Amino acid sequence: MSVLIVDDAAFMRMTIRRILEEKDIKIAGEAANGLEAIKKYQELKPKVVTMDITMPEMDGVEAIRQIRKIDPNAKIIACSAMGQEVMVIEAIKAGAKSFVVKPFKSEKLVEELQRALNT
Repeated sequence: MSVLIVDDAAFMRMTIRRILEEKDIKIAGEAANGLEAIKKYQELKPKVVTMDITMPEMDGVEAIRQIRKIDPNAKIIACSAMGQEVMVIEAIKAGAKSFVVKPFKSEKLVEELQRALNT
C-alpha cells in the first residue's frame, strides 16, 4: 500500500507519516493543498489518499472531485476537524470512501485505509 498524505499543516502530515511508517505502510508523497494533491496523485499513483478538507488554494472536497475525474477508482479518505460535519458529507458525495475526524487515533486511521483499499 502506498499513501499520499494531503494536509496544509506540516505537523499533521508529519503525524500521519509517523503513524503509517510505524505500521510499515509506504508513503508515496505529501501535498500541502488540493492543487498539489491533484498533481502528486497523477505523478505518484498512490493506492490511497488521506485528504484534509480545509486547505488554501483548493479545498479537499474540490480536490476529491478532480482526482475522481482523473481516476474514478481513486481511494480517498477525508480527514477533518471536529465540527465540520457538513464538509465531511460533501467529501463523501464528492467520492471519498470514508473519513476520520481529527484528532484521530492511529488505529482508526489505519483501519480506514485498509477498508478503503478493500472497496
